[in-house]
Amino acid sequence: MSAPATAGVGRRYCLVSPCRNEVKYVRTTLDTVIAQSVRPARWVIVDDGSTDGTSAILEDYARRHPWISVIRREDRGRRVLGSGVIEAFDEGWSSVDQTAFDYVAKLDMDLRLPPRYFELLMCRMEEQPRLGTASGKAWFSSARGPVSEKLGDENSAGMTKFYRVECLRDIGGFVPALMWDGIDGHRCRMRGWIAASWNDPELRFEHLRPMGTSDRSWWIGRVRHGTGQHFMGTGVVYLLVSALYRATRPPRVLGGVAIFWGYWRGVLRRAPRYPDMEFRRFLRRYQRMCLLHGKAAATDRVQRERATMWASRWT
Repeated sequence: MSAPATAGVGRRYCLVSPCRNEVKYVRTTLDTVIAQSVRPARWVIVDDGSTDGTSAILEDYARRHPWISVIRREDRGRRVLGSGVIEAFDEGWSSVDQTAFDYVAKLDMDLRLPPRYFELLMCRMEEQPRLGTASGKAWFSSARGPVSEKLGDENSAGMTKFYRVECLRDIGGFVPALMWDGIDGHRCRMRGWIAASWNDPELRFEHLRPMGTSDRSWWIGRVRHGTGQHFMGTGVVYLLVSALYRATRPPRVLGGVAIFWGYWRGVLRRAPRYPDMEFRRFLRRYQRMCLLHGKAAATDRVQRERATMWASRWT
């Protein structure tokens, strides 16, 4: 993969990072962003009530790097995933002049990024105007070596959501609820945009805290994922297939059981679902196509179907 060595016109990007109690990892993320080949024009870190020393580290870096700023929120006493994360992101994003940037990323503070990460994402997006959101692939370390978090190619990773500003605006921003990082990719496809991620060596990043473990335990994280799938509108058959697949990933078997239980708990409790019926119809049709033809073929078909819609609005 090749790219220019310096930033060109139209490469102003802003990072917004919701952050709470990340003292163990935050310096790594800060240092790998500072070392980027094309650095962000602005980085807003929203400290969501940290109590572990994270705040002091953030303030130290902000003093030494004028393009980093920190917003301090009141401690609510606990980490709130889904709605809390997006509320923090929205506060950070609304604090800047959004028209001053070509791209924006929601970036977690427990990552180790490769040095050309954002440069190469912008290169890809310059080559493909319909590419609305993109990322590399997440890996985490284990006793047996690196383990992939197995993100599908049809979406960008939730911990590094890199967006064209106009695309994020077009889909209405992120939904402040569980599965916000799944809903956004499907809304991109609905509106004719393309969402993607790649496993290229120069785009692989290390997730220092594996997905689904940030809220007390693996079990709670996987149950939460199942609950989010129910909220989003996922069909029963698709959910079962997804849970069976996840049962093959760490923690084996138990992770799939937790996802299945989280979904059915939502069904039994008649929990609220994402209220956009057009979206839920689109989602279930797409999922049926995935089951019948495979995810890659289904994604390609939807993208071809929606190409005219996109072109009529953006060309």
